[in-house]
Amino acid sequence: MKKYKLRFLPLFEEDLNRIVDYISLQLENPMAAYSLVDDIHEAIKKRLPFAESFEIYPSKKKRSLHYHRIYVKNYIIFYVVDGDVMEVRRILYGRRDWKNQL
Repeated sequence: MKKYKLRFLPLFEEDLNRIVDYISLQLENPMAAYSLVDDIHEAIKKRLPFAESFEIYPSKKKRSLHYHRIYVKNYIIFYVVDGDVMEVRRILYGRRDWKNQL
């Protein structure tokens, strides 16, 4: 079985921080925010050993690396596989017009 290294882009970290801030501060529910972070990290960790085994997101843009998706609650995590690296690039709210943000 192929072993993948995990890398997070700063853009993913910014997305996640905005989500946590919104849930914690605007919705005043920090417990839900931290629970979501745990769920996100767990979903990524579960995907890591099989990073290339999942559906490729059919992007309309021509890309050198294909996006894969992970769904966690109302959020979609986008990642690519580059050699032996699973690079997590974005996390977006699934009920918004996220296609224009990729």
